[in-house]
Amino acid sequence: MRTLVVGGGALLIELDSADEVAALHAELLRRRDAGELGPVRDLVPAARTVLLDGVRDPAALGARIARWEVPPLAPTQGPQVTVPVRYDGPDLVEVARLWGVAPREVPGIVGATAFRVAFCGFAPGFGYLTGLPERFRVPRRGTPRTAVPAGALALAGEYAGVYPRSSPGGWQLIGSTDAVLWDPDREPAALFAPGVRVRFTQEDGRG
Repeated sequence: MRTLVVGGGALLIELDSADEVAALHAELLRRRDAGELGPVRDLVPAARTVLLDGVRDPAALGARIARWEVPPLAPTQGPQVTVPVRYDGPDLVEVARLWGVAPREVPGIVGATAFRVAFCGFAPGFGYLTGLPERFRVPRRGTPRTAVPAGALALAGEYAGVYPRSSPGGWQLIGSTDAVLWDPDREPAALFAPGVRVRFTQEDGRG
């Protein structure tokens, strides 16, 4: 763990893995709710960092956090959402080939994976989901698509994600969902938030 003071009121914490980020983010939320962090406005996890904004004394808080014993995140910790998926993506056959399985096996593999939202970005409502075993990680497409449809379930590297709206993208598309990832009239607006556990089910009830 490395801490870096950013400006006059922010603290950036650098970590070595997505699991460490998730564990520290959960611990920070717990301690903030208990009133132990003072007037921290925002906690923003990313791939290998957590940013704390609105910190009264970033250096002092950074020194305290560096001494913490942060427990690993329990597999069942955090809220869970279930997302039904149709496995109709244009890259399904290619992903199955890269995995060394038949296309019909992909829904079972995805459905058995315990995903968690590591952080959000790219577009409102887009969550970067970790949990995919290393042997099932696939590269980005060599040529990105100019338009990926809203609701596309996609894979790239260590992450899975669902596109909340149509946009360009280079991830491998394996399925689609009608779930609304971002609704500004809903509370909360984002279906996926850091720490949320995600389970994908095959839309007909299998998986």
